[in-house]
Amino acid sequence: MQKVINLKEKWDLLVTKLTDQFADGDELNMDGIIYLIGVQELGKGNTPFKKDEKVNLMHIAICKLLEPYGYYEFDYYDDDSWPHYKIITELPNLKPGEQTVLMKEAIINYFDVLTYLED
Repeated sequence: MQKVINLKEKWDLLVTKLTDQFADGDELNMDGIIYLIGVQELGKGNTPFKKDEKVNLMHIAICKLLEPYGYYEFDYYDDDSWPHYKIITELPNLKPGEQTVLMKEAIINYFDVLTYLED
């Protein structure tokens, strides 16, 4: 496999691989990937979730993704084994495009740690 150099190439590769593994033909978008990360972090993969739980799963994922950047820190697990994070540094005011780049970079870093993109 040739080395993937830039963010766009890595993002496209990640989306393709996740789509092939988890979606039924429709390409996963960023929200779908964030949701998958939340499910992974909760560790209860094959569970039907209610709407409010799905929102909480996305929050867990965002906290986990932004933890290495110093915005959040893991705090504790509640009685239902859901992780909770505390805010360390307020997120800066970013333009929508800047938010997208930050989240794509954080998602790629998350999957790099898991060596998910390596063959």
